[in-house]
Order: sequence, then structure tokens, then C-alpha cells
Amino acid sequence: MELTPTAVSEEQQWVRDRADVVVPLINETRARLGELFETHVDEVDEETYLDAVDDVFARGEVGVNVAAYTRILRHLDVENDYPGFIVDEVLGRELASTIAGGEPLRMLAQATFHFADVAVHTDGPAGLDDLDAALAAGFQTRLPGWSWRERDSPFDSPY
Repeated sequence: MELTPTAVSEEQQWVRDRADVVVPLINETRARLGELFETHVDEVDEETYLDAVDDVFARGEVGVNVAAYTRILRHLDVENDYPGFIVDEVLGRELASTIAGGEPLRMLAQATFHFADVAVHTDGPAGLDDLDAALAAGFQTRLPGWSWRERDSPFDSPY
């Protein structure tokens, strides 16, 4: 696999075109998490998702890595699926964390990936449902809407 600027742009467009699948997964994941944590979490609309996709891909090395994970997962298939279970989980987890950004969002996205993945079943190669779960987990973590992210942290430094 070779990643050129054109290939990265193609993957960006594929991720954008996936909005009709990913945005509902983001909102379903947020609703389930909000219920579990007894909090309201704002929904994400398609425009917000598309803006976030463009922002991620505009970040040079981040965009290249997201494109690579996306391209691999789109085509990853293992006969009888189970033997490849670990590789698609690892790739999905890493894609989600790359989209989300640095700590603590990175770790939250990885945990959210596994939470979202159990509810995603996409027809096609084995890696495709992990890709959808990773996109949903990464972008839902990256985007605002959680009350704990909207307030000042008690750990903010006064300096």
C-alpha cells in the first residue's frame, strides 16, 4: 500500500461519504454512554462531523495515519474472521485514538471503540465494522457535547 497525497484525499472523501453511517453511530454511542453515566450528551449533526473530518485530515501526519488505518481496515478480511480478530481490534482502537487526539481523549477513544464495536455489524470485510466503530468512537470523543469537557477543570493551573 502506498499513501500519496491523492490517496490521503481519497480516504478523506471516503470518511466524509460515510457520514450517513458514522453520525448515527456517534449519536447512538453517546446516548448509550450518557444513559450509563447518567448525563446528557449532545448529539452530533452531519455538518459537525464533516468539519471534524476535514480538521483531522488537515493535520498532515495525523491525516496520513488516519488514511492508512482507514484504507487497511476497509480491505482487511480474514477467512472465518476469528483468526483476524486481534488485528482489526488493534487497528480500530488505534484509529479511534488517533482521531481523538492526545491524552486523556486518546484513552477515552480506545475504551469507547470497544463499547461501540459491540453494537456495530457492517456487511463486508471483517475490518469494516471495526472501521465504523473506530470512526464513531474517535469523532464522538473529539467533538464537544460532554458536560465535563464544557467546564473548567478543578486541576487547571493558576499560573
